[in-house]
Amino acid sequence: MARKPDTPLKRGWTTGACATAAVKAAYTALLTGDFPDPVTITLPRGQKPAFALARESLGEGAAMAGIIKDAGDDPDVTHLAMIEATVRLGPGGSGVAFKAGPGVGTVTKPGLPIGVGEPAINPVPRALMTAVIETLASEHGTSGDVEIEISVPGGEALAEKTWNPRLGIMGGLSILGTTGIVVPYSCAAWIASIHRGIDVARASGTRHVGAATGSTSEAAVRRRHGLGAEQMLDMGDFAGGMLKYLRGHPVPRLTIGGGFAKLTKLAQGLLDLHSGRGQVDMEWLARESQALGAGAALVDAIRGANTAMEALTLTGEARLPLGDVVASRARETALGVLSGAPVAVEVVVFDRAGQIVGVADGW
Repeated sequence: MARKPDTPLKRGWTTGACATAAVKAAYTALLTGDFPDPVTITLPRGQKPAFALARESLGEGAAMAGIIKDAGDDPDVTHLAMIEATVRLGPGGSGVAFKAGPGVGTVTKPGLPIGVGEPAINPVPRALMTAVIETLASEHGTSGDVEIEISVPGGEALAEKTWNPRLGIMGGLSILGTTGIVVPYSCAAWIASIHRGIDVARASGTRHVGAATGSTSEAAVRRRHGLGAEQMLDMGDFAGGMLKYLRGHPVPRLTIGGGFAKLTKLAQGLLDLHSGRGQVDMEWLARESQALGAGAALVDAIRGANTAMEALTLTGEARLPLGDVVASRARETALGVLSGAPVAVEVVVFDRAGQIVGVADGW
């Protein structure tokens, strides 16, 4: 996860908000011959942002409008992407239909809020676009029977930088957003992707999922158990968000893998493992090392260590299994959050090279 700047941050707009504005502009042009520019929409919480059009085209029975997404100061892969909406008149009584254009994905696995075979346009953006169509149709005395095609040029390549392929969303990006607003460096979107990963795993009958703090530990967990990419959850620093959701949506087996420092935080009871929101307690590591038999000099050295990895190196030289202790305590934290949910938990601690330095499991 990118580091959050210290300066005040600018909020941005979701792909769903941009798509809704593009739909409003295109349908208005289809009904009146003119594109509103800027075009204003109403978001779920009442905000009324205005969007400038970057592209427009009007033809017989169809109109297209494009808006460049501004994600503000959030490190979003869709920042500055073009979100295009083409609105076509449909047959009488057809209502509002959605279509995935180039760069927008299609759902291929169950467990997501959109059914298999549907374009990856989430429920709130669909509702916003449908409301725009219905309002304009009422104002102009027409039926509102239309097909809405959403496209994102280059979206298929951008989607490879997201977890869409693992979630079974193929061919492009998802059109997302519940509020319409992107909060920079918000954990909400990341945790939502963890939840969707769990939903897809459950719907597909997966019995073992892995969750890792980073790419090195993810690769090591996959090697250890032969897990496919689709069986991995994008946990990152958000152990708490994952475990709380698993408590109500259990998967039979869970392997948590991570580096020594990150999992030391989990062992100490922290559920957010980000370096900016919690630090390793060196005193705790010193006490645990002493309980393993470390002498006074080693305990003092650990207490004064600059990093958790330095403490691990010191205990390793003394042949003390501090990694196993961290794994065991981290597993206790995880089981506490799961609160009796039917999830068997394994915790595997890795060094920076991806070598195992500690294991705890209940299998």
